Amino acid sequence: MRLLSQRLDRLTQRAERGSATCGDGHGNDILSFETSGADRLIEVKTTAYGQDTPFFVSRNELAFSREQDAAFHLYRVFAFRKSPKLYMRQGALDRGFALDPETYKARTA
Repeated sequence: MRLLSQRLDRLTQRAERGSATCGDGHGNDILSFETSGADRLIEVKTTAYGQDTPFFVSRNELAFSREQDAAFHLYRVFAFRKSPKLYMRQGALDRGFALDPETYKARTA
Protein backbone atom coordinates (compact mmCIF):
# COMPACT_ATOMS: atom_id res chain seq x y z
CA MET A 1 0.00 0.00 0.00
CA ARG A 2 2.83 2.39 0.88
CA LEU A 3 4.44 2.01 -2.55
CA LEU A 4 1.15 1.81 -4.44
CA SER A 5 -0.10 5.03 -2.86
CA GLN A 6 2.97 6.79 -4.29
CA ARG A 7 2.49 5.12 -7.68
CA LEU A 8 5.72 3.14 -7.49
CA ASP A 9 4.40 0.13 -9.38
CA ARG A 10 7.86 -0.81 -10.64
CA LEU A 11 8.95 -1.42 -7.03
CA THR A 12 5.82 -3.31 -6.01
CA GLN A 13 6.37 -5.70 -8.89
CA ARG A 14 9.86 -6.51 -7.57
CA ALA A 15 8.71 -7.24 -3.99
CA GLU A 16 8.86 -10.89 -3.00
CA ARG A 17 8.19 -13.19 -0.11
CA GLY A 18 11.76 -14.03 0.85
CA SER A 19 10.75 -16.99 2.99
CA ALA A 20 9.29 -18.61 -0.14
CA THR A 21 12.26 -17.94 -2.43
CA CYS A 22 15.18 -18.24 0.04
CA GLY A 23 13.73 -20.47 2.77
CA ASP A 24 12.33 -19.73 6.19
CA GLY A 25 15.71 -19.44 7.92
CA HIS A 26 16.95 -16.60 5.71
CA GLY A 27 16.43 -13.85 8.31
CA ASN A 28 13.53 -11.95 6.79
CA ASP A 29 10.11 -12.82 5.40
CA ILE A 30 9.53 -10.13 2.78
CA LEU A 31 11.73 -8.13 0.43
CA SER A 32 10.11 -4.76 -0.21
CA PHE A 33 11.53 -1.37 -1.07
CA GLU A 34 11.77 2.16 0.22
CA THR A 35 10.40 4.88 -2.05
CA SER A 36 14.04 5.60 -2.96
CA GLY A 37 14.40 2.05 -4.29
CA ALA A 38 16.58 0.87 -1.38
CA ASP A 39 15.77 -2.56 0.10
CA ARG A 40 13.28 -2.84 2.94
CA LEU A 41 13.79 -6.25 4.58
CA ILE A 42 10.72 -7.20 6.62
CA GLU A 43 10.42 -9.85 9.32
CA VAL A 44 6.83 -10.51 10.44
CA LYS A 45 6.04 -11.79 13.95
CA THR A 46 2.45 -12.63 14.88
CA THR A 47 0.77 -13.49 18.17
CA ALA A 48 -2.85 -13.96 19.11
CA TYR A 49 -2.55 -11.93 22.28
CA GLY A 50 -1.71 -8.34 23.20
CA GLN A 51 1.00 -5.99 22.05
CA ASP A 52 3.30 -6.83 24.96
CA THR A 53 3.11 -10.60 24.47
CA PRO A 54 6.64 -11.99 24.05
CA PHE A 55 7.52 -13.57 20.72
CA PHE A 56 10.39 -15.74 19.54
CA VAL A 57 13.36 -14.54 17.52
CA SER A 58 15.91 -16.95 16.06
CA ARG A 59 19.66 -16.47 16.32
CA ASN A 60 19.70 -16.08 12.54
CA GLU A 61 17.01 -13.37 12.60
CA LEU A 62 18.95 -11.46 15.26
CA ALA A 63 22.22 -11.71 13.31
CA PHE A 64 20.47 -10.70 10.08
CA SER A 65 18.86 -7.68 11.77
CA ARG A 66 22.29 -6.56 12.97
CA GLU A 67 23.92 -7.05 9.55
CA GLN A 68 21.09 -5.24 7.75
CA ASP A 69 20.39 -2.67 10.46
CA ALA A 70 19.36 0.19 8.15
CA ALA A 71 17.16 -1.96 5.91
CA PHE A 72 15.68 -4.31 8.55
CA HIS A 73 12.08 -3.77 9.71
CA LEU A 74 10.06 -5.82 12.17
CA TYR A 75 6.32 -5.87 11.52
CA ARG A 76 4.66 -7.03 14.72
CA VAL A 77 1.09 -8.29 14.29
CA PHE A 78 -0.75 -8.84 17.58
CA ALA A 79 -4.31 -9.59 18.75
CA PHE A 80 -4.48 -11.63 15.55
CA ARG A 81 -7.59 -13.66 16.42
CA LYS A 82 -9.82 -10.84 17.67
CA SER A 83 -8.83 -7.58 16.07
CA PRO A 84 -5.40 -7.64 14.38
CA LYS A 85 -3.18 -4.65 14.94
CA LEU A 86 0.31 -3.80 13.75
CA TYR A 87 3.33 -1.87 14.88
CA MET A 88 6.67 -1.56 13.14
CA ARG A 89 10.25 -1.10 14.32
CA GLN A 90 13.30 -0.42 12.19
CA GLY A 91 16.81 -1.62 12.96
CA ALA A 92 18.53 -4.41 14.85
CA LEU A 93 16.24 -6.41 17.09
CA ASP A 94 18.46 -6.03 20.15
CA ARG A 95 18.17 -2.24 19.96
CA GLY A 96 14.37 -2.25 20.14
CA PHE A 97 13.68 -5.23 22.40
CA ALA A 98 15.00 -6.89 25.54
CA LEU A 99 16.10 -10.35 24.42
CA ASP A 100 16.21 -13.30 26.82
CA PRO A 101 17.81 -16.64 25.86
CA GLU A 102 15.13 -19.32 26.00
CA THR A 103 16.66 -22.45 24.53
CA TYR A 104 20.10 -23.91 24.09
CA LYS A 105 21.44 -26.51 21.72
CA ALA A 106 23.10 -29.30 23.72
CA ARG A 107 25.65 -31.69 22.30
CA THR A 108 28.17 -34.06 23.76
CA ALA A 109 31.27 -32.24 24.94
